[in-house]
Amino acid sequence: MKIVYSPKCLKYHSFGHPESPERVKKCFDFLKEKKFEFFEPQPAKEEDLLLVHSKRLIDEIKNEKISDLDTPNIKGIFNYALLSVGGAIKAMEIALDSRKSFSLMRPPGHHAGKDFCGGFCYFNNIAIATAKAILLPKIKKVAILDIDCHHGNGTQDIFLGKTNILYVSLHESPLYPGTGLESYFNCLNFPLPPKTQEEDYLKTLEIALRKISEFGPDILAISAGFDTYKKDPLTYFGLEIQSYKKIGQKISQLNLPTFAVLEGGYSKDLPLLLYNFLEGLLTQ
Repeated sequence: MKIVYSPKCLKYHSFGHPESPERVKKCFDFLKEKKFEFFEPQPAKEEDLLLVHSKRLIDEIKNEKISDLDTPNIKGIFNYALLSVGGAIKAMEIALDSRKSFSLMRPPGHHAGKDFCGGFCYFNNIAIATAKAILLPKIKKVAILDIDCHHGNGTQDIFLGKTNILYVSLHESPLYPGTGLESYFNCLNFPLPPKTQEEDYLKTLEIALRKISEFGPDILAISAGFDTYKKDPLTYFGLEIQSYKKIGQKISQLNLPTFAVLEGGYSKDLPLLLYNFLEGLLTQ
């Protein structure tokens, strides 16, 4: 398992914001102790952003003219967001060569759509990496599995109706952003009620993974959120620490080149949740 990470992603913050540099720094320190291998990304180019986003949105973020309260106008955020996108792209490239990778970068991305940002997300990291992957001659289909507790409304907005990309999301409902109540075309949504426990979650995950297997992708992209944990301060699911190893193990049974990108997860146990997930993904 190769981890994409740059300490530059720790250099911005918004006072009191749950999407803090500390959450990623603690994960890095924990995985470093476990002897994981790290690779530093390069920033994405604007042409990469244009694969999924409008020029208007790119300019809005570049000029720090964002109007979303959860997604603040932080000085230099355009460059930090470019680096996070670059992390997802690097993880995708590593997965094609080495089978498994994880981008431990911030800001997250799955709430950013074609022409909007929001929910702590500026550009849609996983969508851009997916759009670049599908341009490669050996990649005909990509599946995106979103296991964040919040529905990836931005990813759905970008890829709805694309026959060569499957988007599958397991998420809590009702919960922000209030989307993902039904499935549409290539976007398969599995809304689950508050207080969902491990048993029901894993049963639903198995159904979702069967859908992915039937689709027959050449590579799997994962929006890896860890706010499904029972102690997460922003959500109401009931997964345990060991649940994440089981999730990773089930995903690994697809036997696909796989890259994952950090989305949410705001509890103090995030490093342990991430480690368990990675250990599960490495199961063969």
